[in-house]
Amino acid sequence: MIPIRDNNPRRGSAPLTYTFIAANVLVFFYQLKLSPTALEAFVATYAVIPAALRSDDPPYLTVLSSMFMHGGFGHIIGNMWFLHIFGDNVEVALGKVRFIIFYLGCGVAAAWAQVAIDPTSTVPMVGASGAIAGVLAGYVRLFPSAKVLTAVPIIFVLTFMNIRAFYFIFVWFGLQFLMGITSLGSIGSQTGGIAFFAHIGGFVAGLILITLLRRRPNDTAGFHRPATF
Repeated sequence: MIPIRDNNPRRGSAPLTYTFIAANVLVFFYQLKLSPTALEAFVATYAVIPAALRSDDPPYLTVLSSMFMHGGFGHIIGNMWFLHIFGDNVEVALGKVRFIIFYLGCGVAAAWAQVAIDPTSTVPMVGASGAIAGVLAGYVRLFPSAKVLTAVPIIFVLTFMNIRAFYFIFVWFGLQFLMGITSLGSIGSQTGGIAFFAHIGGFVAGLILITLLRRRPNDTAGFHRPATF
């Protein structure tokens, strides 16, 4: 499923969402300019490497720096598109300071969740997916009835549907959980792939943090009742 847009106009600006998008894009294009040797050194320095976090001098700051690195065009385009669609409403609902804490907190929790699953891995982990999974959790907690225009491939036909955020996001989470369980058989293989447990950890962290950080229990700042279209 590919989200096209939501029908949840925000009541305010969302500069931090687009600052995070810009930071990710700038880092990605910086990576593209590096030679293969320099890129390898850059990744080794700033990506999360689970085994390194168990060393005598663990590079803890990599759980933050890795959130702004990506492994390819498909990786960054998908992540930034999801952040563009769902991040602005969550930012307006939380406020700027709380949104920074929320976004970075989800990303850190995501990294540690994947590390906990495979602590001896030497495969570098990069990407904003865990933080964005937290954003999806915050969105579904705040705006479960908002509609998301979604492109759904049915056999060989791309169909467009308006799907409630609750169903869209929990189908997404269900797929992450299923693929995460399936991937357990490859733990310890030291090969790259998708860090599904980072997505799961970021999502769970998002559900917890949105409850702690929202302005008040029934706060729906930035939310207009969805129109039907």
